[in-house]
Amino acid sequence: ETLISGIGQGFNQMTPIQLAHATATLAMRGVSISPQVARASRKTGQSELQLIATETIEALPMQKSQNWEKVINSMVEVIHGKRGTARHVGKDMPFEIAGKTGTAQVFGIKQDEEYDADSIAKKLRDHALFVAFAPADDPEFVVAIVVENGGGGSKTAAPIARKMIKQFFGITPDE
Repeated sequence: ETLISGIGQGFNQMTPIQLAHATATLAMRGVSISPQVARASRKTGQSELQLIATETIEALPMQKSQNWEKVINSMVEVIHGKRGTARHVGKDMPFEIAGKTGTAQVFGIKQDEEYDADSIAKKLRDHALFVAFAPADDPEFVVAIVVENGGGGSKTAAPIARKMIKQFFGITPDE
């Protein structure tokens, strides 16, 4: 089961908020903070974003602290590396973003068959996932996107995360 889980397969059930919370704990190098919901406060003449207070739940110890950096640097490469699967997310951003694309299989196929989304009913197509945090070196924002039956994470979920990151940091949206 360890090998199966290590490659993202097996029986895992997580909500988007659980994915975001796990990503935030990674981003904070093991410090687990209660998930936070943003609320917009629209006082006269203002549109300021107010965040509810956070609470540190626990800290996860790591025998070798450089292991946090290895994982985070790998996530930065997903977005800023030459072969990253979500390079479009980091394009023209003023800071580095760490992220990970993912695909959740809904429908199993036989070992000798090839997956063809067009020949499978839409409700049985893979789910698209993407998690990210920004800035990578001093995280302020974490996002987890799940697009049901959306295919691969880099194609459908990552562009949504890019829009959310730009919105949060007040960066001009893409056209």
